[in-house]
Formats: sequence, C-alpha cells, structure tokens
Amino acid sequence: MSSGHALPILPAGAGYGVVVGIGIDLGQFFFAIVMAGLSYIQNKYTKYSTQASEEFNTASRSIKSGLIAAGIVSAWTWAATLLQASTVAYEYGISGPFWYAAGATVQIFMFAVLACKVKQNAPRCHTFLEIIQKRYGTATHLVFIFFALLTNILVASQLLLGGSAVVTALTGMNVYAAVFLIPLGVCVYVVLGGLRATFLCDYTHTFIVMIIILYFMFSVYTSNALIGSPTVMFDLLKKASIARPVEGNQDGSYLTLKSNYGLIFGVIQLCSGMGTVFLDQGYWQRAIASRPTTAVRAYVMGGMAWFAIPFGFATTLGLAAVALTDNPSYPTYPNNMTASQISSGLSAPFAAVALLGKPGAIALLLTLFMAVTSSSSSELIAVSSILTFDVYKIYFKPHATPRELIRVSHIMICVFGLIMAAFACIWSAIGIDLGWLFLVMGLLIGGAVFPAAFAVTWRQQSKWGAMAGAIGGLAAGLIAWLTMAQSQYGELTVASTGASYPTLAGNMAGVCTGLILTVVITYIKPDNFDWEITRSINLPELSAPPTIASVNEEVNEESGAETGSGEEKKVSSEPAPPNATLPTVVHEDLEELEDAAIMEDPTRLKGALRFAYISSAVLTLIMLIIIPLPMFLSHYIFSLNFFKTWIGISFVWVFFALFSCAILPIYEAAGFFKDFWKETTEGFRASKSANA
Repeated sequence: MSSGHALPILPAGAGYGVVVGIGIDLGQFFFAIVMAGLSYIQNKYTKYSTQASEEFNTASRSIKSGLIAAGIVSAWTWAATLLQASTVAYEYGISGPFWYAAGATVQIFMFAVLACKVKQNAPRCHTFLEIIQKRYGTATHLVFIFFALLTNILVASQLLLGGSAVVTALTGMNVYAAVFLIPLGVCVYVVLGGLRATFLCDYTHTFIVMIIILYFMFSVYTSNALIGSPTVMFDLLKKASIARPVEGNQDGSYLTLKSNYGLIFGVIQLCSGMGTVFLDQGYWQRAIASRPTTAVRAYVMGGMAWFAIPFGFATTLGLAAVALTDNPSYPTYPNNMTASQISSGLSAPFAAVALLGKPGAIALLLTLFMAVTSSSSSELIAVSSILTFDVYKIYFKPHATPRELIRVSHIMICVFGLIMAAFACIWSAIGIDLGWLFLVMGLLIGGAVFPAAFAVTWRQQSKWGAMAGAIGGLAAGLIAWLTMAQSQYGELTVASTGASYPTLAGNMAGVCTGLILTVVITYIKPDNFDWEITRSINLPELSAPPTIASVNEEVNEESGAETGSGEEKKVSSEPAPPNATLPTVVHEDLEELEDAAIMEDPTRLKGALRFAYISSAVLTLIMLIIIPLPMFLSHYIFSLNFFKTWIGISFVWVFFALFSCAILPIYEAAGFFKDFWKETTEGFRASKSANA
C-alpha cells in the first residue's frame, strides 16, 4: 500500500459472494424460506392474511411501537448514513457526525406530528398522496406524485451508489454488476411478504448493523493496537490538526464544533432531510402501518435511536480515518485521500481496513449491505404503493379487486428494482457520486416539503398554494444553486455545483420559497377543508378487516368472474375462520376494536398530538440550538476529559438504540409468543393423541 493507491483488500469473489451469496442465496432462499414460514404462521395463528391487499401494503395497521421504531431506523439508515457521516467527520472533525445526526434526526421528531395527524384525519389511507388527491384534485395530485417518485429515485440511487462504491473499492467487483445485483434479493423477499416482511427484515438488519457498529467502537476505543483508547484518539486528532488543519474550524482543530463548513453542512442536511422524510412514502407508510396509540411514541423513539447510528459510527470510523491517514496501515499511505475518494464515502472503509485488515473490510461490507438492503426494501414497497394506489387504482382501474392490487404491487416492486439500478448506473457513468447527489437532492425536492406537511395539518391550505409552493420552490432552488455556482467558480461543473455554498443556497431557496409561496397564496384565498372528507378515504373497502375467510371469498369471487359463470352466487353465512378462537386471534380482535374506536373518534388522539408537538419542539431545540450553538459561538475546543465524555455518550446512545430496536420489539411481542407456543404445543399433543 505504500504506492498510495487503495488496492482492493478482498478478492472480487468476496464482493460477489456478499452481494450474490447474501443478496440472492440468503435473500432469495433463506429469506424466502423464512417468509414462507412466517406467512404460514401468520395465516394459521393470526387474523391477518398475507394475500390481503391491506396486509401487503399497510400490515393491517397493526404494528407496535418497537417494530415501527426499528423500521424507521432501518429506512433512514442509508449508505449515506454510514459513508457520508464518516466523510464529514473526515472533512470537518467532531462536528461532522453531530451535524449529520442532528440535522437528520429532527425531521423524524417533526414527523411524529404528521403521524398523529394522519391517524386523525385520514386513518384508512394507503399513501399520503391519496390525501392530496382527495383534498386538491388531479392536477395537484400529479404534481406531488412527481415529487414523491423523484424523492424515491434519488434516495434509492444513493443507496446503490454508496453500496456499490464500497463493494468495488474493497473487492474490485464491477460497479455496475453490484448496482444490479444488490436489489435482486431484496425484491424477492418484499414480493413474498409485503410491508410486514420489510419490518421483519428491518429488525434483523438493524440488529446486525448495531452489533457491528459496537464491534468497531469497542475495537477503536478499547483494544485496537493503532488507537485503543479515547486518549490516543485525542492525541492523534491533535497531531492531525497541526499536520492537516481544517479550513473554517477553530485553530484548524478536528476537536471542535466551531466549524463553519460543518455548520453549513448541518443546514444542508436539515433542508435535504426534511424533503426525504416528508416526501418519502416509506415514512408515511410506517405511520399508516402503526397502531394509532403507538405512532407518536414510535417516531420519537425511532428518531432518538437513529441518531446513534451516524453519531456512533462516524465518531468512530470517520475520526479513525483522520487519525490514521499518516499511518502506514492506511490504504492511501503516504498520500492523503483524493477528493474523489472522499466524495465517494471511502473514509470509513479505509479506516476499517487500517484498523482491522480483512476482518474490518468484511465487517464493513456486511454492515453496508445490511443498511442498503433494508432501506432499499422500504423504497421498493413505498414506490409500489404509490404506483398501485395513486396511479393504477385512481387513473386506470378504480374498482380493482384486492387480488389485482396485490398483483400490481408485485409487478411494481420488480419494475422499480430495475429503475433504481438503472438510475444508479447513469449517475455513475456521468461522474455523479454519493456526495454530490446527497448535497443536491434537497434543492430538487425541498419546495414540496411544507405543502405536503400542511396537506394533513392545515385545513386552510389551498390547492393553488400547495402547487405553487412545490413548483416555485423547485424553480427557486435550481436558480439559486446554479447562479451561486456560476458566480463563485465561473463555471458549471460537477465540482462547482457540488460545492458547499451553491448547494446551501439551493437548499435554502427551495425550502424557504416553498414555505413562503404556499403560506402567502393560501392567505390570499384560504380554504376551509372538512377533514371528514379525507377520513372517508377507503372507508367502504375497509368496513371489515382482511381476514383469511374474506380473502378466500375474494379469490372465489374472482374465480367465478374469470370463468364467466352466470350462476347467481348462493347466499350463505360465511363461517368463522378456523383460527377465530385462538388466543392470538382473540387478542388481535381486542386490539382491533380498540384501534377502531380511536379511528372513529379522532379527538381521542389529542393527548398523543400534544405529546408529539411538545416532544418534537423540545428535542429539536436541544439538538439544533442548546447543544451545538454555545460551543460554536464560544469557539470551544474539546479538552481530553470532555472528549472522553463525548465518546462515552456515543456508547450509551448506541446501546439505547439497540434496546429500542432489538429488545423492545421482542418484549412487545411476548404475549403473542406465549400464546403461540401454547397453541402449537397443544395442537401437537392433540395430533399425537389422535394418531395414537
């Protein structure tokens, strides 16, 4: 490695082994077997059928807070979460991981309000776009379909760009092969199990990611020969501050939150993150899938848990990359990383290799693959829902049967799997990397952020205000971005348009213009919308829950229709499903009755809404103002003891996240597991006695 070139530390076969072996063999065979088994258990021991459209796309709105929190963490853990967070740590020091985490966590807290509002004002919707269509009509609906799909394409592209770049850097695997193979296994298990499958895989993948993050953290700060303690890390960062001072940081130090470019990145992250949360159907889908009583708690807890991932990971590997750049074990030694390597997010992989060699490379590869596949599953089911319910059902076949909707959902999952890979290949071919796409994304979608949020929270917002805000914000973002790049650098190139100030200008202009336009135009001619209209969305279809019996009836009806039978359907009372008396089903019936009562009386969620407002405001204030600004304005540089405390907090936070996303879901499902064990053992004994 003394040549200064980062050679692949693993053979290309290892890359194909991870992507193809885990992605397809485990994804297609292991996860297929797991999903088949879970589907069998679900159909036999619960009231929710995997063949029901409502179950496939909304998980029958029955998911509890722990699993929702795990799903939120998984959906928000992109390749960028691990790679870009480490990149800004490498570039700006200790402020980078904090601003990455804080700038993208507060949106989840804010979304807790939207999660509660959607339960109050449109409890039976499948997508947030259905609400927009019901409120504002076709033109506005089409505008927001564009922004929603643009968001999903940009997010999915980043997932594959980051994942393929690391696989290629560590193994030498062909980047285009990685781009197309990564989504393949994901499509398989999403098609098999629907939204509930994504939650279960989210849980598994998030658990693995957190364990590996803790592995890196304990190695770097307790045992590794190159660093091994916070004290050594502190000393190495001080030396790096002298050898490679950070422009815009206090005294060039890596150990300060007084970082001008770190703050700029935080603002960009805030604007971009608002777009990718508020306009990504994946987050709305988790709110829709949750129980009314747990939605707010799940989003607050999910936001707190997610903060730990970029904060803990980048405070470890991002800073380790800074500390070890001048160490012979670093892959680029004796040279610094190139701008292209930094922008591609390779600081964390290089640090893992320097610290642990091949085991580090394998651990990072597995971590990244888990993150990419779990967040990809969220994007696949989100886009599938939009194309199924907002395109196919509304504009092509309004009276489509649930079975037809499931078939379309399956097709759209596979179609979007190809589309996301194609876009990632296009970006790679024209020289667009993860860093550029991450910084630019917010200015493209930011204008639609507040209009989308107001669609479920502000009855006075007019359709003209919503459309003007979204389209005007996009125009303002593009103009500010390109104008600033041209004026600062005298040319429009990938490098100039991806710089900090042009992307900051574009992001700020997009979000702020969208907010101003929608508010001003609405106040000129306000609406007075009746929320009962959106509360009626899908009401006739969901008058009865999607049980096994109802699904079988649907299949029989379709079979009769397809054969062209002219016989009148015999009127008979539908017998209760065979599992209706099982304790698991009885418990689910009680939960459903409780949820139905809340859905019929939205005032019962006033307490949850109040908690959402207060918690989101307080936590946002703490993360964006109370913690960082005093240290920024005072130009404080960390002392050794303060740095040790900072590292200790990162450990505690990751363990809290592990509890929230790995242990709490098991605890919440303990009653089901107990009843399930009792039912299966009793059934086994009964079968054994009958055979005897």
